[in-house]
Amino acid sequence: MSSVVSRVPAASSNAALAHFSQLLAFETDCWDVHFCISNKRMDFVLVDVRAEVLYKQGHIQQAINLPHKTINQASLAAYPPDTLFVVYCAGPHCNGTEKAAIKFAELGRPVKKMIGGVCGWLDEGFSLESE
Repeated sequence: MSSVVSRVPAASSNAALAHFSQLLAFETDCWDVHFCISNKRMDFVLVDVRAEVLYKQGHIQQAINLPHKTINQASLAAYPPDTLFVVYCAGPHCNGTEKAAIKFAELGRPVKKMIGGVCGWLDEGFSLESE
């Protein structure tokens, strides 16, 4: 008797390796971002893509606010073309990161999503700062 988990066979190890390795090209997580901030090893720009009012209520230290609707050539002009942008929004229930990542990619800019967003950040026990 098979379970609903094993009813569809797992991918081969080679396919799993390729899939999960590829995910890391698109994503990072709260712990890695926190580690970089805490150890002054940020080689990326952390971007809160939520509305300005939400950013002011609470955002991750070192993050800039660039709502996904405002991402364009002009709003990125101050950053060298090879700048890596790491985007986050409210959390898993929000698709603002995907909207922002699409815009960065359309503009030819390197981009990763911080999985979990603000919800994940708080779930890990990290704090937000407000203005």
